Parts: sequence; structure tokens; C-alpha cells
Amino acid sequence: MRQKQLRSNNPNLRAPLAISFGAIAGALSRYYLTLGFNQWLGMAFPFGTFFINLSGAFVMGFFSTLALERTVISPDLRLIIAVGFLGSYTTFSSYELDAEKLLTIANLEITSLYWLGSAMFGVLCLQLGSYLARRLP
Repeated sequence: MRQKQLRSNNPNLRAPLAISFGAIAGALSRYYLTLGFNQWLGMAFPFGTFFINLSGAFVMGFFSTLALERTVISPDLRLIIAVGFLGSYTTFSSYELDAEKLLTIANLEITSLYWLGSAMFGVLCLQLGSYLARRLP
């Protein structure tokens, strides 16, 4: 009976399960790659995060192009890889995908606001959060 429920076509069950399976693999990959890079190259520069963000952007571009333009990939597999795995592996890949989508509509102002604004305001928000956390009693 339990096996029948997991094979259900109910998107309320299938989508969260698909995303969860991918997210577990993505988060563990990020964790162990970061540890490996830290041991291999040291911690003076965030090589692990740098590699993860760039490889995640590459995989997102590769996979989304393959999934949307070249071959038929099931919705469950798209959720596992794009949302689950890459979403927990890195959010940078989603950021780059969104920036690329904005470029395709040929609105340079909006694209620039998103692309540069996300990076600059992201650092400012991080600093603000750190500042507020340090001010807690």
C-alpha cells in the first residue's frame, strides 16, 4: 500500500518528494566539496564556494538547455536536478539562469538591476544581518 502512494500521480506528493531527494544530494555535495577544497587549497580564498557556484551555474545552463530545447526530460527529473539538487547545491545557478532569462527579453536596465543589484545588495544584506546579530543582547 505504501508503494502505491509513492507512485501516485498526485503532484502534492510527487513534487515535494522529487525536490527533497535532489536537495539531500545537493546539500551533501556542497558540504563535502567545500571540506575537500578547504583541505586541499586552504581557507584563504573560498575555493569551494567559488567552484560550487560556477559549476552549479554551468550545470544549470547545461541541464536547462538540454531539458527545454534538446530532449524530453520528465517533470520529476527536472525537479530533482534543477530545483532540488542545484537549489541546495547553490542558489547562484538559479541567479544566473534568471539573469540569462532577463537578457533574452533585451531589457538591459532590468537585467543590470537584477544582476548587479543581487550581488551588491546581497553583500549589504549579509553585513546588515551580521551587524544586527552582533547587537543582540
